Amino acid sequence: MYWLGQAALAGATRVGRAIRPPEEAPIDGDDERPADQCAASDTGSRRAYRVLRGGTVNRDRSRMLIRVEGIVQGVGYRPFVYSLATRLQLGGWVGNDTRGVFVEAEGPRGALDELIAALSRDAPALARVERVSVDALPAIGETTFAIVASRLPGDRMVLIAPDAATCADCHDELADPADRRFRYPFINCTNCGPRFTIVRQTPYDRPYTTMAGFPMCAGCAREYHDPADRRFHAQPVCCPACGPRLTLVDAQGMTLGTDPVEAAVRQLRHGAVVAVKGLGGYHLAVDAGNQTAVATLRARKHREERPFALMVADLAAARMLAEVSHAEAALLSGSARPVVLMRRRPGAAVAEAVAEAVAPATPFLGIMLPYTPLHHLLLERHAAPLVMTSGNTSDEPIAYADDDAALRLAGIADAFLVHDRPIHIRVDDSVTRVVAGRTQVLRRSRGYVPRPITVPWRFARHVLACGPELKNTFCVGRDKDAFLSHHIGDLENFETFRSLTSGITHFCDLFDIRPEVVAHDLHPEYLSTKYALELPGVELVGVQHHHAHVVSCLADNAVDGPVIGVAFDGLGWGPDGTLWGGEFLIADRHGYERVAHLAPVPLPGSTMAIRQPWRMAAAHLDAAFGGDPPGGLPVAVRQGRRWTDVRQAAAAGLNSPLTSSAGRLFDAVSALLDLRDTVSYEGQAAIELEHLADPAETGSYPASLLIPAGGEALQVQGGDIVRAIVADLAAGISRPVVAGRFHNAMAQVVVETCTTLRSAHGLSTVALSGGVFQNVFLTQRCVTGLTAAGFAVLTHSAVPPNDGGISLGQAVVAGARSG
Repeated sequence: MYWLGQAALAGATRVGRAIRPPEEAPIDGDDERPADQCAASDTGSRRAYRVLRGGTVNRDRSRMLIRVEGIVQGVGYRPFVYSLATRLQLGGWVGNDTRGVFVEAEGPRGALDELIAALSRDAPALARVERVSVDALPAIGETTFAIVASRLPGDRMVLIAPDAATCADCHDELADPADRRFRYPFINCTNCGPRFTIVRQTPYDRPYTTMAGFPMCAGCAREYHDPADRRFHAQPVCCPACGPRLTLVDAQGMTLGTDPVEAAVRQLRHGAVVAVKGLGGYHLAVDAGNQTAVATLRARKHREERPFALMVADLAAARMLAEVSHAEAALLSGSARPVVLMRRRPGAAVAEAVAEAVAPATPFLGIMLPYTPLHHLLLERHAAPLVMTSGNTSDEPIAYADDDAALRLAGIADAFLVHDRPIHIRVDDSVTRVVAGRTQVLRRSRGYVPRPITVPWRFARHVLACGPELKNTFCVGRDKDAFLSHHIGDLENFETFRSLTSGITHFCDLFDIRPEVVAHDLHPEYLSTKYALELPGVELVGVQHHHAHVVSCLADNAVDGPVIGVAFDGLGWGPDGTLWGGEFLIADRHGYERVAHLAPVPLPGSTMAIRQPWRMAAAHLDAAFGGDPPGGLPVAVRQGRRWTDVRQAAAAGLNSPLTSSAGRLFDAVSALLDLRDTVSYEGQAAIELEHLADPAETGSYPASLLIPAGGEALQVQGGDIVRAIVADLAAGISRPVVAGRFHNAMAQVVVETCTTLRSAHGLSTVALSGGVFQNVFLTQRCVTGLTAAGFAVLTHSAVPPNDGGISLGQAVVAGARSG
């Protein structure tokens, strides 16, 4: 046997074209044939295998047994193979089983080689071919090609495609008055539509999805069974005669209007909040240009300042609001359709279309394009941007079950645009941005999940990683596939914790994973850690938070290590009992050594300091000035007596654990620059500090390295930077310049510390991970400086640099330690 994986075919270009087979093509069965037909087909297959094993070889022809693994079910792959084999005049068959797609093909060797190459190169748009394996068989003289029944015994190894945005063909039909699906809000085909959110179990067949309750009409059944049709075995296929129905109701459940879409648009134009049921849950929608409506939504949702996402009709509309690069346009219009963070255009036109309350105090807008037929219909008729934010109150998971949505959103939404197709699992929108021409995923969810992260190392046993407390995801691993979950959220309430546990159960059932090894964070109070510790009969592996960050970056880049890992974030439990967050590690999958870090300071009030950055300003000022900071600083004046009380408590060690957090240093500088004394969402102070920074500033501040006695880790003296900032502010230097110099100083800290560590450890690859590296200003300067210093630099792309990527790192570490 020989293997053809993605690496072997890397030189080929996938074009994603569909080749229609001739209508007279012979079909040998399908997944929903009567049992007697399936039996006849299976008997024929067994007879053919007996001939193969004992027949006479035809020297002019060859026969191959081909297995294709990856996302190859529910994406039109069998019709694609059938069309390709027919065009190449090959005989044989193609079918599904629990591992993917199997093919037997016979004909001239040149035609077989072209078939094998095209299986990956020309695969359908939603397919992802991970591995092609080939065995040679004796030729039997077969000349016709067929699609045969699924073979289901054995372990379930098949992959499920993510939900995909409405394709161009379906969009054209949606707008065609002559088409039977004209303006039908659930139109789909094998190239688009719901996948992961409707799957209950594998194999991916209609009876195992939430479409099971919608029997196909004669017209849809013809398309479903016709390999010449692009809806062949499109499991959600439906039409107005047999599919889901849309309704608009008020908060009491009373129907509003006969045309649900038109009635919903009228509500939006009059300033109402409309809950819209989508693919993976409910959105809350308002007219983005209506300041009163947006403010009302903020008040009802208890979301004070965090920016809302926008949905616009098309790329042209996006370009009216934001500066859209070529890479951002491709990301916006791809099949995943994530929210893309882009710099907003200046001018009155944008201010009129997007109320100030949509994204206050930020030069960026989060924009997405319609990804369901319903969204297209709404934006076509509304003809202006809509706020489309998660259907929840702050800190709760998105609502997805109808009864739950009616209960939890009753005090927020004035009307509900609902349908009767159940959502099996909640999936929020993904959030992305483009950094130096490369996609950076900040929240990996709809459109990406459950596509696995394929790693170059094998999981010898099934692994479950339970993730962190904030921005929680979990990850399950088998063979070389790591299935990183959708965004779960912050584990601060029972509903979110239940979302974690139900998600784990669903993934384990869907991918036939029975965890033998369970990874968890070292923090004993994390709910995800407590969940792991209560699981019976498993091997537990505790993984340090920042080690998991670095290994997540290694997995994202398929690099083994060891590397110099720079993990900058808010807080993570350290084995020494302090709270880490400004770390330099020598790390690989198996372990790490803490070789440098930011000098620790108290965290006054513990978690209160996260919500109140002025506390970190007090701590860093005391550390920088030996307990005697200059008087009259505005941040101290604003806090009055509280400033003195907090300093005294920190000096006495009262509820003030030590932390080396880089994120908390950004908070302190934000308060010193009079940006934020308090925050309403995580990272707000650091985000506004980045936006303030002058990108043209090239100056910096010094930061010395302290080398402790006894071989302990190096300490970066953040106090040097704080003293320089205070001096610049006293000298009247503008805040944007000071913010720019601070960012440059932190980049310089990274480059100089890594250079020192290279001399000591001989490593020249640096991995940057942690939530602080969501900061584009900082990341770009770190990459530029490290590259100029001769380092190879690894950053995140497919996996979030924030805590949303932690579980992947945990899984890979657990796999390495337990293998």
